[in-house]
Amino acid sequence: MAKRGFIKGALCLVAGSIVASPSFAGGLERGGYNIDLLFEPSDYALDASGTFVMPHRKVKNARDNAAKGGPLPASWSTTADDSESFWSPRIGMKASIGDFGDCMFDYSQPWGADLNPGIWQGSSYNIDTKVKSHNYAATCRVKFEAGKGDFSIIGGGFYQEISGYKYRQVLGPAVLGLNPAWASFSGVGKLELEGDGWAWRAGVAYEIPEIAFRASLVYNSAVDHDLSGIADVTNVPQTPAGLSPTLAKYGGKIVPVYGSISMPDSVELKVQSGIAPDWLAFGSVKWTDWSQIQTIPFCAVGTSPCVPSGSDTLNTLDLFYRDGWTVSGGVGHKFNDQWSGAVSVTWDRGTSTVIGTQTDTWTLGTQVIYSPNKNLEFKIAGAIGLLTSGSSSIAGAPCGAGFTCGNEAGYDFGNDVVAAISTGIKVKF
Repeated sequence: MAKRGFIKGALCLVAGSIVASPSFAGGLERGGYNIDLLFEPSDYALDASGTFVMPHRKVKNARDNAAKGGPLPASWSTTADDSESFWSPRIGMKASIGDFGDCMFDYSQPWGADLNPGIWQGSSYNIDTKVKSHNYAATCRVKFEAGKGDFSIIGGGFYQEISGYKYRQVLGPAVLGLNPAWASFSGVGKLELEGDGWAWRAGVAYEIPEIAFRASLVYNSAVDHDLSGIADVTNVPQTPAGLSPTLAKYGGKIVPVYGSISMPDSVELKVQSGIAPDWLAFGSVKWTDWSQIQTIPFCAVGTSPCVPSGSDTLNTLDLFYRDGWTVSGGVGHKFNDQWSGAVSVTWDRGTSTVIGTQTDTWTLGTQVIYSPNKNLEFKIAGAIGLLTSGSSSIAGAPCGAGFTCGNEAGYDFGNDVVAAISTGIKVKF
């Protein structure tokens, strides 16, 4: 009976022990995908958690590309805070289907971005960018006896919504000053978009309950989003075609735009096993296909093709990502029937290449679980991470037809700290 109690506590412990770490992962990842609740030993469970992340990425030595919109004022700062704190919530419900298997339904926010450097020497690239997402998923598994344990086939689907906006300095004050009629324009444009899509997941798992062993391999498909929205350039004047063919057509207007993005597919391997009485070791490796996101153009509705170099292209989202790899490992311990704890270390390979601030991240995470009775768990987790140093090139990168993207600004950044705290509650019976 004591061993069985350890197994239940250990399984729940590992499921949340690195809950804060995915929020530091590369690309646009926030909470990512997590189906650990599917393996909860109880017949029914409701689990809810929220993670508050506090990144402290600071950029310096910013350099503006005067050729992209005119030189920015020398008084504008060469330093900026390139990140904001954010919440990452998750809620899930799980039910057993007799001895046949289990199903879970969950809501999460897998993707997001909060970059708000404000007015600075990189304003031609970004003043304020926000991305948010909503993911609604259903996942089931079918179990079969196999040797000493159970083999599971996992499958499911999810519906995903994504939205966001970006402000940037399209024309600088020096260019606006060329024409007295432009004196009332700020030169700042806004891109606002939303879209949705469907995707699926599939995987396998093997468990040996007597030793708290579980290995799972899960694939999550890409999510194709057809995006629609507006480019608000009412604060940017209509210019001569020689200055900007795009602004000659659309300056001073609100323009309906379209684009598309495929949020990446991923594969994750997780393994855990009891290693001594009341002790558990766990680890995971995840690959995410962020390299499929390079440059995403947004063009006026009714025009085609939509390419970065087109005169009907109102803006581009320049990311130039490479694939992400996340490796994590740790140990958990059950102190008694009420208290358990865990510690983990995570390495996430940075996804930024020629531009951006997403370098390698190292994270130390801890979690404590308090179970006043067999039906209730309270969880609190904390993490602190190191964001390694690097630079973002002002040269940008080629993006087709002899055109260069992401060359609005360059800057440097040193080693920075990111911290997070997560709380949660689970009810099971």
